[in-house]
Amino acid sequence: MTAFAAGSPCWVDVSVPDLDAARRFYGALLGWTFEPGDERFGFYTPALKDGKNAAALAPAQDGAPAAWNLYFATPDAQDLAGRIEEAGGKIVVEPTAIGDAGTLLVATDPGGAHFGAWQPGTRAGFDVQGVPGSFFWPEIYTRDKDAVDPFYESVFGFTGQQISEGPFDFKLWFQEGNPQPVAGRLQMGEFIPAEVPAHALVYFSVADTDETVAKVLELGGSVSREPSDSPFGRSALVADDQGARFAVMGPVKDAGAAAS
Repeated sequence: MTAFAAGSPCWVDVSVPDLDAARRFYGALLGWTFEPGDERFGFYTPALKDGKNAAALAPAQDGAPAAWNLYFATPDAQDLAGRIEEAGGKIVVEPTAIGDAGTLLVATDPGGAHFGAWQPGTRAGFDVQGVPGSFFWPEIYTRDKDAVDPFYESVFGFTGQQISEGPFDFKLWFQEGNPQPVAGRLQMGEFIPAEVPAHALVYFSVADTDETVAKVLELGGSVSREPSDSPFGRSALVADDQGARFAVMGPVKDAGAAAS
């Protein structure tokens, strides 16, 4: 079982109104196969990439819109819940044992973005990440960086590095002893429609960003940011055919432009 340091992104799932439609979309887009959903756990449906746990699908509750959900690892969900509330967050789902798999909690940060945490039992989280068809990276999209930055840095012990300011205000978060960032934070500006709420944006690794975006459209999804190169890779912001927003990241198309 893979071990995750406290505060590391360890799992993602998508809540959707139509599980069958989600199986078709993500199976065709990311090459996932699916285990049968267990009725005891609300037909929660593990998604596999090459036979390894990559994500999951879940039925949306009470008419909630389709959305991807991000979970951080914790050794003690009850203790983390207390720290979340002390730092100004709100607990949406109290720490809850999911059979022997682990303990789940769901919360919102001070800016209103939902996130989860997972205390492992028999399941720690991803069995595969960072390869095409699997989780790549998370970002917290917020309209209140002044409240959100100290929240995550206090709750999870992140150290922040401001990358850019102004219209594109972006920050990286690091864990102690890890030279690689574990997450990013974007202050949503005028370039993002006002109706888009604060949320955790999940990126998936792909072999070819442009081909993936074309496939998203073919499968009935939508594109809100066309593919573009950066020092981190070639990314695009898309949504599935039920409206769940996510991003894809692949190799740069123009290495010279990305370096500049």
